[in-house]
Amino acid sequence: MTQSDEAIADVEVDVDVDVDVDTKPDFDAFEPGTVLLSGIIGSTAYGLSGPGSDVDRLGLFAAPTLSLLGLQTPRESHVTSKPDVTFHEAAKLARLALGGNPTASELLWLPDDLYERRTPLGDEAIALRTAFLSAPRVHDAYLGYATQQFRKLLSRDPSATHRKIAKHARHLMRLVDQGHELYTTGHVTVRLADPERYRTFGERVAADPEAVRPFMAEAEERFASARSALPAEPDTAAAQDWVLRVRKAFWVG
Repeated sequence: MTQSDEAIADVEVDVDVDVDVDTKPDFDAFEPGTVLLSGIIGSTAYGLSGPGSDVDRLGLFAAPTLSLLGLQTPRESHVTSKPDVTFHEAAKLARLALGGNPTASELLWLPDDLYERRTPLGDEAIALRTAFLSAPRVHDAYLGYATQQFRKLLSRDPSATHRKIAKHARHLMRLVDQGHELYTTGHVTVRLADPERYRTFGERVAADPEAVRPFMAEAEERFASARSALPAEPDTAAAQDWVLRVRKAFWVG
C-alpha cells in the first residue's frame, strides 16, 4: 500500500448510533505508551451532530521505544467503542498526516476547546501540521475519498437507509469543501460555518442520489482550476525529527 493509498484507506466516517452518555476515555490507563494528544472529532467537531449522534475521539500515543525493537512490536492503532476512540502511534499518525489523510490531519487542526489531552510533544505535532502537507497528497486524499463516497451513493445499495445516505452525502460535501480550503490556503477549518447547508444537501441526495452528480462535477473543476498554496512535497525531515524526539523521550517507556 502506498502512502496515498494509506491516506485514503484510513479515513473513517463516523456513524450515528444511539448512546446514553458520553464516556471520556481513561487516558492514564491507556497501554502501551502514553497519550500525547487527544480530541473530539467527527460530527461533533463539525457542528453536524444530532440528538442521537455518538462522540468520536482521535488520539496520538507514543509506544515505548524499546518495545519497537523486539520480535513482537506493539500495535500501531487501538480502536475502542463505547467510548468511540481511535489512538494512532506517533509514527503512524505522522505517516497518515504526510499522506494527507483527512481524519488523521483533523487531530492537528481542532479548535482549542475540543482537545481533551495535550502534552508538549502533542503541541509540537500541532505546530508541525503545515509541514505534513503537500498539494498532490491533499488533493488525492480529500478528493479521492469524496469520489469513493460518490460511487457508494450511486451504487443504489438496497440496505442503505435514508439516514445513512444523507450522512454520507454530508461528509462528501464536507470533504470537498475542507479539502479545497486546505489545498488553496494551507489551512483547514474543522468547525463548519454553515452546518445547515450540509444537512440540506444530505437530505436532497437522500431523496435523489443523482443530485450528487453536479456537485461532484463542480468539485472536480474547483480542484482542477485551483492554484494550491501547498508545496509539491511535505517536509518529511521535520516529521522525522519529531518522531525521533518522541522516541528519545520514551526510550525506556
